[in-house]
Amino acid sequence: MKKILIALMMTAAFAAHADSFVKGADVGWLPQMEATGYKFYNSQGKEEDCLQILKDYGINTIRLRTWVNPSSDRVSGHNSKDETVAMAVRARKMGMRIMINFHYSDSWADPQQQRKPAAWQGHDFPQLLKDVYSYTHEVMRALKQAGVTPEWVQVGNETPTGMIYPEGHTDNWPQLAQLINQGYDAIKAVSPGSKVVLHLDRGNDSQRFRTWFDNARAHGAKYDVIGMSYYPYWLDGRPDYTASINDLAANMNDMAARYGKEVMVVEVGGEDSKPQNTYDMLVAVQRKVKAVPDHKGLGVIYWEPQGARSWSHYELSAWGDDGRATQAMEAFRAD
Repeated sequence: MKKILIALMMTAAFAAHADSFVKGADVGWLPQMEATGYKFYNSQGKEEDCLQILKDYGINTIRLRTWVNPSSDRVSGHNSKDETVAMAVRARKMGMRIMINFHYSDSWADPQQQRKPAAWQGHDFPQLLKDVYSYTHEVMRALKQAGVTPEWVQVGNETPTGMIYPEGHTDNWPQLAQLINQGYDAIKAVSPGSKVVLHLDRGNDSQRFRTWFDNARAHGAKYDVIGMSYYPYWLDGRPDYTASINDLAANMNDMAARYGKEVMVVEVGGEDSKPQNTYDMLVAVQRKVKAVPDHKGLGVIYWEPQGARSWSHYELSAWGDDGRATQAMEAFRAD
């Protein structure tokens, strides 16, 4: 009888974990796409709200970026505080969970660029600390006032060499850690239950992550979750995902054990021209995340699945020229 009860408890715990597993989509382009007249169609060919289509494919989480003072450019603009809050409200009304991603820039922040917002140019370091805190607090407060409590909030986007250059470069880890902590403290001041994510690219690269997070620990950077990008397409030589998926799994397991943190693949994508391969990759990634010991693997978020190449010229969406999702999106129903 005791063995049966234990088995039932384990089954219930696994079921609860499975129900909470993040199946997400980053849809920062969606307002622009809609503003330029792009139409989305469900699997029956009927025009429908993109978020509803995503939800019907099993997506339960929406990730949104926020830029300080963005332009209104079709592709490189938008994502202001007000637009991000409006999108978060829209997604929340549909029952979606929310992740907010602070880039701390007026446009894209990633391994190639971490440009300081124009309004912060010329500020000394003590003022930059205040800038990060006040801006983060302002956005979080706006979300709270709109009735949205994000479950996860990123401090910086793909920051292998830091953020808010030059002061927040990894050449000066003591300063970078202070900037991170200003973001962390502002988030927790408004929403204590939100989990703070720090995010690097190349999730299959264990040494990259160990070096960075060892430094984060040594300099007292505060966070709750380790976020990873995983794009086999962008790896050297563009190998198939099968060449790196086990390295991704090993790195996630190592990060969870080494730092005692939860892990999440906050960005993933595959070639739109190879939907079967992308489907297989997404199924494999979800299984590897679910296999992280002690339920520390939180989930998987596709970056701009709806960002059809015909609109964005981006080759790693999961949308076709017909305005419909490709077979790749079935992976979120399958696993």
